[in-house]
Amino acid sequence: METAKVFWSGRSQAVRLPKEYRFESDEVRIRRHGAAIILEPIPMDWVWLDALTGPVDADFQQAVDEQPAPQERPELNEVFR
Repeated sequence: METAKVFWSGRSQAVRLPKEYRFESDEVRIRRHGAAIILEPIPMDWVWLDALTGPVDADFQQAVDEQPAPQERPELNEVFR
């Protein structure tokens, strides 16, 4: 099992990761799972969401692409001056 060094940097605790565990970003997500502390890279794009949702059907995509016509509501002009 690999180990990492824990040290203090000013008033913050830090962990020095071995080279093969380095992250390619400046920030990571952190969470607890029982006694474990888990560090995960933050995705830089939304590609990861495709694996969770799958493809969208044509009806959904059409609803997203449609823009409703602007509504004329003169009575609201008085309320929102």
